[in-house]
Amino acid sequence: MRWLFRSSPRPGTGAYSRVLFTLGQCVPFAIALLVVGIEFSPAHFLYTGPLLTATPALAAVTMGPRGTVSAVAVALAVSVATATHNDAWGSQQVYTNFLALFLVSVASVTTSSAVRTRRQSELDQVRRIAAAAQAVILRPVPARLGPVRAASMYLAAEAGAQIGGDLYEAVQTRYGVRMIVGDVRGKGLPAVRAAAAVLGAFREAVHYEDDLVEVINHCAAALRRECAVPGVSDQEALLEGFVTALVVQVPDGPVVEVVNHGHPPPLVLHRGTVQALVPASELPPLGLEDFVIGLPDKTESYPFTPGDRLLLYTDGVIEARNRAKDFFPLSEAMESVDARTPREFLERLHQELLRHTEGSLADDVAMLLVDRVEEEIGQ
Repeated sequence: MRWLFRSSPRPGTGAYSRVLFTLGQCVPFAIALLVVGIEFSPAHFLYTGPLLTATPALAAVTMGPRGTVSAVAVALAVSVATATHNDAWGSQQVYTNFLALFLVSVASVTTSSAVRTRRQSELDQVRRIAAAAQAVILRPVPARLGPVRAASMYLAAEAGAQIGGDLYEAVQTRYGVRMIVGDVRGKGLPAVRAAAAVLGAFREAVHYEDDLVEVINHCAAALRRECAVPGVSDQEALLEGFVTALVVQVPDGPVVEVVNHGHPPPLVLHRGTVQALVPASELPPLGLEDFVIGLPDKTESYPFTPGDRLLLYTDGVIEARNRAKDFFPLSEAMESVDARTPREFLERLHQELLRHTEGSLADDVAMLLVDRVEEEIGQ
């Protein structure tokens, strides 16, 4: 009977709230079953009309119009069956019950439809606002940036969501193409504010800082300033948050430069084989620098020749699991995907991810892919 309840979203996100809501949906049908048990037993002399009359109203509270109509149909069928079984046709009590059931049913279906329409309107408005915010925070990556072709993808774990704590950006500067991918600890508005602060600092610093270390230092400073703003809601969640970040630069030469602060290492697809660009020393995420001292903060270089593909991603990709609790094999998936453009590559990688998880993502996913084009094409 799950199809009866699809028209009404479940309130609350916790398991306890979901259980209570499911029990509330079962109440109207449980009452109808109780009436059947009474009417077909020696206790049929008990007056059960008000119980059946209440079932449509109870269904309208927890279910949409479709579920309410189903509860009405069940109540009507029970009324006809009990009246026939007890030879009560022709009595004033039976027709009074049917009249009351009709009036309550009309009112319940009308109310349920109005509530559903209002909720859908509010949800559409929230989605429009979220889409506008996403266009500002996570704007689309250009298809061509200097010596590389690029594409990006963001997938929200929660149905209907548009933005979250994952972040990415790619900018062409005089130093080369500079990119960032990050993941904010936590959810909700504090995570969005932290992501906006880091992205804002990155977009400004990449144009005048020649050192990638200084670029990511600007991002860390912006995050500290955001946490120090007084009067911000959920201040405790914001103060306890941190950001794993990865800053990458693709210059004109056949190399890629990386500064990694606690983020999953980028992957390079070179002639059909994937290589992880693991940093020589583990640096702490942004916001946790004060807890780790003495680690060198420097840019590391790796080969990145024409024809290679570089994938930056968040941990929602590699931590995606199937029913057997197996992690998504990202490296194997990259080696098996055959696509000419970065956009096609990400689309097919997305299909592999959904196939592995059977369409259910436990965390947000952000991916940024760049191809170093052949030298003659770049010229």
